[in-house]
Amino acid sequence: MPTGDLVPSVEQRLKAYHDLSNRSTEVVKKKASSKPTISITREFGCEAFPIAEELVKLATKHTGERWVLVDKSLLDAIAREHNIPKETIEALGTKAGLFDEMFATFSRNWKRDADYYGLLCEQVVMTATAGNAVIVGLGAPIITRNMKNCFHCRLIADHDFKVGSIARRLKISRQDAEIMVLDRQKERDKIIRKLLDADEHEPLLYHAIFNNSKLKSRQIAKIIFDHVLGGGS
Repeated sequence: MPTGDLVPSVEQRLKAYHDLSNRSTEVVKKKASSKPTISITREFGCEAFPIAEELVKLATKHTGERWVLVDKSLLDAIAREHNIPKETIEALGTKAGLFDEMFATFSRNWKRDADYYGLLCEQVVMTATAGNAVIVGLGAPIITRNMKNCFHCRLIADHDFKVGSIARRLKISRQDAEIMVLDRQKERDKIIRKLLDADEHEPLLYHAIFNNSKLKSRQIAKIIFDHVLGGGS
């Protein structure tokens, strides 16, 4: 079954990410207030990236500062810069039956590929500390649940919407898409429970939950933007 490409290119985001890393160091040294960080998790098949990209665009225009979209594909690029073997990263796609952002959900008790998972944990915390970031997936609401500058939201949708979205984006049959939606969600939930001892479906993790099949991406992005950055005031 094809897996296609569900995430945008990371090349144009790398420089912004390194700038964010430098800012994180300054925040810690000067004990300065962290800037806002927004995390988006979703049920498999929901469409987080159009929302995240719109949020980055709105926030950049509003603040006059650079914002960055952070996801597993970007952190894979960072891992390569840290000389973590390509085979280690690619092998993650076979260990639990997933090749999406949920491989970046981890805990310090996870022993295999410790360097990779340790790097991911470090980068999620660094990103949230620096702020001016939108994090997609990566277990961010769980890892950063006690960080006051973080706003967490979740996307849900009805089954038909998720199946249709996957079929369209991956150019596969609805039958294959339905199997993928069911299997990937089950595996994703299992990984979250095992690695983070948490349930991503827990509503109290989030500041807001949006029905992706009822609201357009731009509407959701604008609601989040207005709340986090006071764009509606």
